[in-house]
Amino acid sequence: MTLCISLAARPSNIGTRFHNYLYEELGLNYIYKAFTTTDLPAAVAGLRGLSIRGCAVSMPFKEDVIPLVDRMDPSATAIDSVNTIVNDDGVLTAYNTDYLAVERLLREHAVPPASSVLVRGSGGMAKAVVAALRDSGFERVTVVARNERTGRALAGLYGFDWRADVGDAVADLLLNVTPLGMAGADADALAFPQAAVDAAQVVFDVVASPSETPLVLAARAAGKPVITGAEVVALQAEEQFVLYTGIRPTPDQVRAAGEFSRREA
Repeated sequence: MTLCISLAARPSNIGTRFHNYLYEELGLNYIYKAFTTTDLPAAVAGLRGLSIRGCAVSMPFKEDVIPLVDRMDPSATAIDSVNTIVNDDGVLTAYNTDYLAVERLLREHAVPPASSVLVRGSGGMAKAVVAALRDSGFERVTVVARNERTGRALAGLYGFDWRADVGDAVADLLLNVTPLGMAGADADALAFPQAAVDAAQVVFDVVASPSETPLVLAARAAGKPVITGAEVVALQAEEQFVLYTGIRPTPDQVRAAGEFSRREA
Protein backbone atom coordinates (compact mmCIF):
# COMPACT_ATOMS: atom_id res chain seq x y z
CA MET A 1 0.00 0.00 0.00
CA THR A 2 1.20 3.53 -0.86
CA LEU A 3 0.86 6.20 1.82
CA CYS A 4 0.21 9.90 1.22
CA ILE A 5 -0.21 12.43 4.02
CA SER A 6 -0.89 16.06 4.84
CA LEU A 7 0.86 18.35 7.33
CA ALA A 8 -1.05 21.25 8.85
CA ALA A 9 -1.20 23.18 12.10
CA ARG A 10 -4.87 22.22 12.34
CA PRO A 11 -5.45 19.00 10.37
CA SER A 12 -8.87 18.41 8.85
CA ASN A 13 -10.47 15.44 7.14
CA ILE A 14 -11.44 17.30 3.98
CA GLY A 15 -8.35 16.39 1.95
CA THR A 16 -8.24 12.94 3.53
CA ARG A 17 -11.78 12.14 2.45
CA PHE A 18 -11.21 13.62 -1.03
CA HIS A 19 -8.14 11.51 -1.80
CA ASN A 20 -9.38 8.31 -0.18
CA TYR A 21 -12.67 8.57 -2.07
CA LEU A 22 -10.80 8.69 -5.39
CA TYR A 23 -8.41 5.90 -4.38
CA GLU A 24 -11.40 3.64 -3.77
CA GLU A 25 -13.27 4.86 -6.84
CA LEU A 26 -10.28 4.10 -9.08
CA GLY A 27 -9.21 0.89 -7.34
CA LEU A 28 -5.82 2.23 -6.25
CA ASN A 29 -3.87 0.66 -3.39
CA TYR A 30 -3.27 4.04 -1.71
CA ILE A 31 -4.26 5.55 1.62
CA TYR A 32 -4.18 9.17 2.79
CA LYS A 33 -3.81 10.39 6.40
CA ALA A 34 -3.72 13.85 8.00
CA PHE A 35 -1.08 14.88 10.55
CA THR A 36 0.31 17.86 12.41
CA THR A 37 3.84 18.30 13.72
CA THR A 38 5.91 20.40 16.11
CA ASP A 39 9.13 19.29 14.38
CA LEU A 40 8.90 20.04 10.66
CA PRO A 41 12.44 18.88 9.73
CA ALA A 42 11.82 15.51 11.38
CA ALA A 43 8.43 15.20 9.67
CA VAL A 44 9.94 15.87 6.25
CA ALA A 45 12.78 13.43 6.96
CA GLY A 46 10.06 10.90 7.71
CA LEU A 47 8.77 11.25 4.16
CA ARG A 48 12.04 9.77 2.96
CA GLY A 49 12.52 7.30 5.79
CA LEU A 50 9.01 5.85 5.51
CA SER A 51 8.81 6.04 1.69
CA ILE A 52 5.72 8.25 1.87
CA ARG A 53 4.75 9.03 -1.72
CA GLY A 54 3.24 12.49 -1.29
CA CYS A 55 2.61 15.17 1.29
CA ALA A 56 0.20 18.09 1.18
CA VAL A 57 1.57 21.11 3.05
CA SER A 58 -0.76 23.63 4.73
CA MET A 59 -0.43 26.70 6.95
CA PRO A 60 1.96 27.54 8.55
CA PHE A 61 4.51 25.27 6.86
CA LYS A 62 4.33 26.42 3.22
CA GLU A 63 7.51 28.51 3.36
CA ASP A 64 9.41 26.78 6.17
CA VAL A 65 9.47 23.53 4.21
CA ILE A 66 11.46 25.01 1.30
CA PRO A 67 14.98 24.39 2.72
CA LEU A 68 14.01 20.81 3.52
CA VAL A 69 13.24 19.59 -0.02
CA ASP A 70 15.61 18.62 -2.82
CA ARG A 71 13.96 20.27 -5.82
CA MET A 72 11.52 23.10 -6.45
CA ASP A 73 9.09 22.88 -9.35
CA PRO A 74 8.55 26.23 -11.15
CA SER A 75 5.03 26.40 -9.69
CA ALA A 76 6.58 26.66 -6.21
CA THR A 77 9.68 28.65 -7.15
CA ALA A 78 7.60 31.42 -8.72
CA ILE A 79 5.98 32.30 -5.38
CA ASP A 80 8.42 30.77 -2.87
CA SER A 81 5.62 28.70 -1.37
CA VAL A 82 4.97 24.96 -1.26
CA ASN A 83 1.74 23.05 -0.82
CA THR A 84 2.74 19.66 -2.26
CA ILE A 85 5.78 17.41 -1.92
CA VAL A 86 6.30 14.35 -4.11
CA ASN A 87 8.76 11.64 -3.09
CA ASP A 88 10.48 9.87 -5.99
CA ASP A 89 12.75 7.22 -4.46
CA GLY A 90 13.89 9.57 -1.70
CA VAL A 91 14.12 12.70 -3.83
CA LEU A 92 11.62 15.31 -2.63
CA THR A 93 10.21 17.75 -5.19
CA ALA A 94 8.03 20.68 -4.10
CA TYR A 95 5.06 22.04 -6.05
CA ASN A 96 2.29 24.59 -5.52
CA THR A 97 -1.20 23.70 -6.74
CA ASP A 98 -2.95 26.41 -4.68
CA TYR A 99 -2.06 29.00 -7.32
CA LEU A 100 -3.71 26.95 -10.07
CA ALA A 101 -6.84 26.44 -7.99
CA VAL A 102 -7.29 30.13 -7.14
CA GLU A 103 -6.72 31.23 -10.72
CA ARG A 104 -9.26 28.69 -11.98
CA LEU A 105 -11.88 29.69 -9.37
CA LEU A 106 -11.61 33.39 -10.20
CA ARG A 107 -12.22 32.47 -13.84
CA GLU A 108 -15.03 29.97 -13.21
CA HIS A 109 -16.87 32.40 -10.91
CA ALA A 110 -16.41 35.16 -13.51
CA VAL A 111 -14.94 37.68 -11.05
CA PRO A 112 -14.18 40.78 -13.17
CA PRO A 113 -10.45 41.65 -13.23
CA ALA A 114 -11.43 45.31 -12.95
CA SER A 115 -12.68 44.62 -9.41
CA SER A 116 -11.04 46.25 -6.42
CA VAL A 117 -9.69 43.63 -4.01
CA LEU A 118 -8.80 43.39 -0.32
CA VAL A 119 -6.60 40.38 0.47
CA ARG A 120 -6.23 39.72 4.20
CA GLY A 121 -3.04 37.78 4.99
CA SER A 122 0.61 37.67 3.97
CA GLY A 123 1.74 34.06 4.45
CA GLY A 124 2.48 31.29 1.98
CA MET A 125 -1.09 30.84 0.75
CA ALA A 126 -1.44 34.60 0.39
CA LYS A 127 1.47 34.54 -2.05
CA ALA A 128 -0.37 32.03 -4.23
CA VAL A 129 -3.54 34.12 -4.06
CA VAL A 130 -1.87 37.44 -4.85
CA ALA A 131 0.15 35.92 -7.70
CA ALA A 132 -3.03 34.40 -9.16
CA LEU A 133 -4.79 37.78 -8.92
CA ARG A 134 -1.91 39.54 -10.67
CA ASP A 135 -1.68 36.92 -13.41
CA SER A 136 -5.47 37.02 -13.89
CA GLY A 137 -5.31 40.73 -14.69
CA PHE A 138 -6.35 42.25 -11.34
CA GLU A 139 -4.64 45.58 -10.70
CA ARG A 140 -6.58 47.23 -7.85
CA VAL A 141 -5.38 44.98 -5.04
CA THR A 142 -4.54 45.88 -1.44
CA VAL A 143 -2.83 43.43 0.90
CA VAL A 144 -4.04 43.76 4.50
CA ALA A 145 -1.53 42.44 7.04
CA ARG A 146 -0.62 43.48 10.57
CA ASN A 147 2.95 42.32 9.96
CA GLU A 148 4.30 45.32 8.09
CA ARG A 149 7.45 43.55 6.91
CA THR A 150 5.70 40.61 5.26
CA GLY A 151 2.69 42.65 4.16
CA ARG A 152 4.72 45.34 2.43
CA ALA A 153 7.03 42.74 0.90
CA LEU A 154 4.15 40.73 -0.56
CA ALA A 155 2.33 43.78 -1.88
CA GLY A 156 5.51 45.27 -3.32
CA LEU A 157 6.50 42.02 -5.02
CA TYR A 158 3.40 42.18 -7.20
CA GLY A 159 3.04 45.96 -7.46
CA PHE A 160 0.07 46.28 -5.10
CA ASP A 161 -0.74 48.37 -2.03
CA TRP A 162 -0.47 47.46 1.66
CA ARG A 163 -2.33 48.50 4.79
CA ALA A 164 -2.02 47.27 8.35
CA ASP A 165 -5.71 46.65 9.01
CA VAL A 166 -9.04 46.68 7.22
CA GLY A 167 -10.42 49.67 9.12
CA ASP A 168 -13.20 51.22 7.05
CA ALA A 169 -11.81 49.98 3.70
CA VAL A 170 -14.21 48.32 1.25
CA ALA A 171 -13.69 46.49 -2.04
CA ASP A 172 -15.57 44.59 -4.72
CA LEU A 173 -13.80 41.32 -3.79
CA LEU A 174 -12.93 40.36 -0.21
CA LEU A 175 -10.40 37.54 0.06
CA ASN A 176 -9.46 36.02 3.40
CA VAL A 177 -6.15 34.15 3.55
CA THR A 178 -5.73 34.01 7.33
CA PRO A 179 -6.80 31.44 9.97
CA LEU A 180 -9.66 33.72 11.03
CA GLY A 181 -12.80 31.58 10.99
CA MET A 182 -10.86 28.32 10.99
CA ALA A 183 -11.91 25.61 13.44
CA GLY A 184 -10.09 26.19 16.73
CA ALA A 185 -9.24 29.37 18.63
CA ASP A 186 -10.34 31.67 15.77
CA ALA A 187 -13.52 29.78 14.86
CA ASP A 188 -15.88 32.68 15.67
CA ALA A 189 -13.76 35.43 14.13
CA LEU A 190 -15.10 37.42 11.18
CA ALA A 191 -12.20 38.13 8.82
CA PHE A 192 -13.74 41.37 7.49
CA PRO A 193 -16.12 43.83 9.16
CA GLN A 194 -19.81 43.47 8.33
CA ALA A 195 -19.74 46.84 6.56
CA ALA A 196 -17.08 45.53 4.16
CA VAL A 197 -19.11 42.37 3.53
CA ASP A 198 -22.22 44.44 2.79
CA ALA A 199 -20.28 46.58 0.29
CA ALA A 200 -18.59 43.67 -1.51
CA GLN A 201 -19.66 42.06 -4.77
CA VAL A 202 -17.94 38.70 -4.09
CA VAL A 203 -16.52 37.13 -0.93
CA PHE A 204 -13.78 34.48 -1.12
CA ASP A 205 -12.58 32.65 2.01
CA VAL A 206 -9.76 30.14 1.58
CA VAL A 207 -10.41 28.58 5.01
CA ALA A 208 -11.55 25.02 4.32
CA SER A 209 -12.51 23.79 7.78
CA PRO A 210 -15.27 24.60 8.27
CA SER A 211 -16.33 25.43 4.71
CA GLU A 212 -19.12 27.62 6.13
CA THR A 213 -16.94 30.08 8.05
CA PRO A 214 -18.36 33.17 9.81
CA LEU A 215 -17.28 35.20 6.75
CA VAL A 216 -19.02 32.86 4.32
CA LEU A 217 -22.16 32.80 6.46
CA ALA A 218 -22.19 36.59 6.71
CA ALA A 219 -21.76 36.90 2.94
CA ARG A 220 -24.57 34.43 2.23
CA ALA A 221 -26.85 36.26 4.67
CA ALA A 222 -26.07 39.50 2.80
CA GLY A 223 -26.88 37.85 -0.52
CA LYS A 224 -23.32 37.92 -1.83
CA PRO A 225 -21.80 35.31 -4.16
CA VAL A 226 -19.17 33.29 -2.27
CA ILE A 227 -16.15 31.18 -3.14
CA THR A 228 -15.22 28.77 -0.37
CA GLY A 229 -12.07 27.11 0.85
CA ALA A 230 -13.69 23.76 0.14
CA GLU A 231 -13.63 24.66 -3.55
CA VAL A 232 -9.95 25.54 -3.32
CA VAL A 233 -9.22 22.25 -1.59
CA ALA A 234 -11.01 20.22 -4.25
CA LEU A 235 -9.24 21.82 -7.20
CA GLN A 236 -5.75 21.86 -5.69
CA ALA A 237 -6.26 18.32 -4.41
CA GLU A 238 -7.11 17.18 -7.93
CA GLU A 239 -3.69 18.38 -9.09
CA GLN A 240 -2.03 16.73 -6.08
CA PHE A 241 -3.81 13.48 -6.88
CA VAL A 242 -2.38 13.54 -10.40
CA LEU A 243 1.14 14.20 -9.08
CA TYR A 244 0.90 11.34 -6.58
CA THR A 245 -0.73 8.73 -8.83
CA GLY A 246 -0.13 9.77 -12.44
CA ILE A 247 -3.89 9.43 -13.04
CA ARG A 248 -6.27 12.28 -13.95
CA PRO A 249 -9.77 11.65 -12.54
CA THR A 250 -12.77 12.74 -14.58
CA PRO A 251 -14.59 15.99 -13.73
CA ASP A 252 -17.52 13.93 -12.41
CA GLN A 253 -15.20 11.94 -10.16
CA VAL A 254 -13.60 15.14 -8.84
CA ARG A 255 -17.04 16.65 -8.22
CA ALA A 256 -18.19 13.55 -6.35
CA ALA A 257 -15.00 13.46 -4.28
CA GLY A 258 -15.42 17.12 -3.40
CA GLU A 259 -19.02 16.58 -2.29
CA PHE A 260 -18.01 13.55 -0.25
CA SER A 261 -15.14 15.47 1.42
CA ARG A 262 -17.56 18.14 2.65
CA ARG A 263 -20.05 15.75 4.25
CA GLU A 264 -20.09 15.31 7.99
CA ALA A 265 -17.87 12.37 8.96
